Amino acid sequence: MAKKQAQAVAPSNRHYDVIVAPHITEKATLVSENNAVVFKVARDASKPEIKAAIEALFGVSVKAVNTIVQKGKTKRWKGKPYSRSDVKKAIVTLAEGQSIDVTTGI
Repeated sequence: MAKKQAQAVAPSNRHYDVIVAPHITEKATLVSENNAVVFKVARDASKPEIKAAIEALFGVSVKAVNTIVQKGKTKRWKGKPYSRSDVKKAIVTLAEGQSIDVTTGI
């Protein structure tokens, strides 16, 4: 059975809450050569929600979404320990011929 074509959906407030920020690092730049983009996303966001948000906000078709939960490190500042927040990242693979310029705003 063939998949249905994705229809353009107007962005809702939840779409803006799901995608927190682009994650720009050396590894994210290397992944972009394989037509993928890395975003920081909400901790409670699911893969279908992330896919819908990316398609609605950027107007591209998403092929796959992989997620990573990076646990916060315990650090010390002036001798007192504190812990960084946990961060959820999504590696979004785009369809052929699609691209997202993360340096521009939405």
